[in-house]
Amino acid sequence: MSRIGKHPVRIPSGVEVLLSGQTLTAKGRLGTLNLVVSNEIDASIADGAVTIVPKSDTKQSRAMWGTTRALVDNMVTGVSTGFSVNLEITGVGYRAQVQGDTLNLQLGYSHDIPFAIPDDVRITCERPTVINVTGADRQRVGQIAADIRAYRPPEPYKGKGIRYATETVRRKEGKKK
Repeated sequence: MSRIGKHPVRIPSGVEVLLSGQTLTAKGRLGTLNLVVSNEIDASIADGAVTIVPKSDTKQSRAMWGTTRALVDNMVTGVSTGFSVNLEITGVGYRAQVQGDTLNLQLGYSHDIPFAIPDDVRITCERPTVINVTGADRQRVGQIAADIRAYRPPEPYKGKGIRYATETVRRKEGKKK
């Protein structure tokens, strides 16, 4: 029995959720997101909440129950408040800046790395060493942040590279004399 799936997803004010066939659409101030609901799941909208119920008692149906509920909750939260991931750059001469629709990264390589900013995500740099990725789609925001981090992941000896703001890098000791 799913503990997450049992709870209905409350629809906040300013968010409109529509169900047409197997497609669930959420519209809010930050955009519109769609989700194709699995054939194993029934979704219904009543009393200002979205309720997810499995059609049968199979293992696949029960697995999709909690997953679908979490995806719907992320859609509703995304179009109302949005999601954000902060990245920190550590290293001498390492910096980032937004130029138009491109994030320009200087990460110690012989060349700058231009990263094209997608239309559905906003990237800002308050300081040259802090990158903020925001958007309505949680998966998309996390994937863009992971792509940026992959250009120079933090190394364990000096900690140089791009890390998540919540990440802790385990440091190694280095050579002995």
